Amino acid sequence: MAHPASAPAGSGLVAWIAGVGLLGPGLPDWTAGAEILAGRQPYLPARTLVPVPASLPPAERRRVGAVVKLALAVGLEAAAGAAISPASLVTVFSSSTGDGHNCHQICETLASDDRHISPTRFHNSVHNAAAGYWSIATGATAPSNVLGAFDASFGAGLLEAMAQTMADRLPVLMLSYDSDYPEPLFATRPVPDTCGIALLMTPAATEKSLARLKVRLARPPADRLPDAGLEALRRAVPAARGLPLLALLAARRAGVAHLDYLDNVGLAAELLPC
Repeated sequence: MAHPASAPAGSGLVAWIAGVGLLGPGLPDWTAGAEILAGRQPYLPARTLVPVPASLPPAERRRVGAVVKLALAVGLEAAAGAAISPASLVTVFSSSTGDGHNCHQICETLASDDRHISPTRFHNSVHNAAAGYWSIATGATAPSNVLGAFDASFGAGLLEAMAQTMADRLPVLMLSYDSDYPEPLFATRPVPDTCGIALLMTPAATEKSLARLKVRLARPPADRLPDAGLEALRRAVPAARGLPLLALLAARRAGVAHLDYLDNVGLAAELLPC
């Protein structure tokens, strides 16, 4: 799965990973997920259990769907791991297609005799909904970018966050997240479950740094995960394209994880544990 640490050559984006958030099928958080991804514990697939975001006021808490809850959960976990206040963080949100269930409900309403869309459904349908709720939950007022690049969304978010970290010399939190689709949309967009990864990156090493990360463009193919269940998850959910990088980080060893990005361009992520 991993290639020798000396493999990459040439320029690339460089940052330090200070915190990780993870939530997906059979991966309840980064602590448990790291044990599974490193092969120290078996992977047991199970539906993702998304926690209720206690940081949101009760009214907003009732309105949000799974994709917002997912983004908040992984983002707050990464910030806590890095011991950095989430209110201070520049953020990059990246999602393939946003809230699949909300999209399904809107389509059902538009196909019915009563085509009135509720205001709650409408404002949760925009692609930056998770970023807005993050601001409400944390009080954050720092800049926030929201990206969508279909199956390349994890790679796009990673590149954007690392470029901002290097350019602005500030910590940046990258959140990549996707939700499942019910039928009939599932037949066209077969994302089977919610899954999210958050990486908090800093421009220099700190006492909380887990690893130095260097990312450059590379040729496909991406690394495959040795566990069949984890590999199926990686291929099925765009946000899970980052799992080979997390597997290398979980194993605490130097190496290069090759990740999916565009059809003819991949990413080589060189990791050097601190």
